[in-house]
Amino acid sequence: MTGTQERERRWMLAIGVDSDGEGTRLSAALSALYGESDDEKKGRGGLGGSAPRVAKWLGDIREFFPASVVQIIQEDAFERKGLRQMLLEPELLATLEADVNLVADRVSLRGVMPEKTRATARLVIGKVVAELMARLECRTAEAIRGALDRSRRTSRPRHADIDWPGTIQANLRHYQPEYRTVVPEKLIGFMRQQRRIVDLDEVVLCVDQSGSMATSVVYASIFAAVMASLPVVKTKLVCFDTAIVDLTHDLADPVEVLFGIQLGGGTDINGAMAYCEGLIERPSKTHLVLISDMYEGGNADALVDRVARLVTIGVNVIVLLALTDTLRPSYDPALSGHVAALGLPVFACTPDQFPDLMATALRREDVHAWAAGCDIKLVRSDK
Repeated sequence: MTGTQERERRWMLAIGVDSDGEGTRLSAALSALYGESDDEKKGRGGLGGSAPRVAKWLGDIREFFPASVVQIIQEDAFERKGLRQMLLEPELLATLEADVNLVADRVSLRGVMPEKTRATARLVIGKVVAELMARLECRTAEAIRGALDRSRRTSRPRHADIDWPGTIQANLRHYQPEYRTVVPEKLIGFMRQQRRIVDLDEVVLCVDQSGSMATSVVYASIFAAVMASLPVVKTKLVCFDTAIVDLTHDLADPVEVLFGIQLGGGTDINGAMAYCEGLIERPSKTHLVLISDMYEGGNADALVDRVARLVTIGVNVIVLLALTDTLRPSYDPALSGHVAALGLPVFACTPDQFPDLMATALRREDVHAWAAGCDIKLVRSDK
C-alpha cells in the first residue's frame, strides 16, 4: 500500500465511511488535493492538468467535514495547487480564459477569496455572464415569448413582429431600381396578445447547488435571469443543498445571483420541492423544472410522493439531470427511475436545447416526444 493510499484509508476510517460509494467520492476528492500528479512527480508544480476541478471536489469535501476542517483543506489547496497565487493576484485572475467552469470555481471559493480580489472575480464572472447572455438571450426570448395572435394585423408592429412577406407585397410599388430594394412606406405585422399578469404562466426553477451540479447552476441562473426579463412569463429561482435560497428577487442582476449561491454541501431535494410547492398559486399555470442529479440526502419516498401530488394537481413537472454543454451526467438511476415512473420526462439537456424545451413546456406539448425528436436519451421508468 502506497503512502497516499494509507492516508486515504486513515481519512475514511476517521470519519466512518466505507470503501464504496461515499468512500470512493471522498478518495477521489482527497486524491485531487493530496495525491501526486505526474508533473509533481517530475518536480514541476502549477495549475496544469493536475489542478483539481475545484467546484467538484470542494462540494464533496463539504459533505464529509465540518466548516472548520474545510477551511484547512482549502488552505492546503491554495498552497499545494497554486490556487493561492491565482486568488491573490487580480491581474493574473483577469487574464484567465473565462468560461462556465471558471465561474463555478470562483463562486465556490468566494468565501475565502481576499477582499481585494473579489472585485476582479466579479468582473471575470460578469464577462462570462455577458457572453452567455449574448449567446442565449435572443434565442430564449424568441422561443418563449411567442405570444403572437397571427389572425390580427397592425401597421405599427414591433420589429420582431413584422410580417416581412406581407410588408414587401404591400410596398412593391415603392421598388427602387437603382438600389435594387423596396422602401417600405407601410409596415405590416402581427398584433401581440395582451396578457394580464394574472394570466401569465409561471416557471419555477428548482436547482441543486451541490458541487457536482456547478455548471448546471451557472446556466440555470442565467436562464432564470433571461426569462425574468420577459413579460410573457413569471419566473422564480430556488437553489438548494440542505438549505434553501430563494434568489427570485435578485434575477435582475445575474452576477448577484451567482454570488448568492453556495456550491457544495449535502442535498435535500424533498425539502426544496416542499418549499417550491408552497410558492405555487395556480397549478395549471405552473411549470416546475427540477435540475438535480437526484442523489437525495433527504427522504426519497416522500420526494416521489410529493412529485406525484404536484402532477395530480396539474403542475407541469420536468426533471433535468444536468444542464451542461457536455452531456455525461452522473445521477442516481434508482430515484430517477421512480420519478420517471410517474410519467415525467427525466433527462439531461444542453443550454442550446433549453429554450426549445421551455417553449415546448409552456405550450403544454409532449416533452417526451420533443426529447426523442432531439435524440435526447430519457431515463426509463423503473416499472
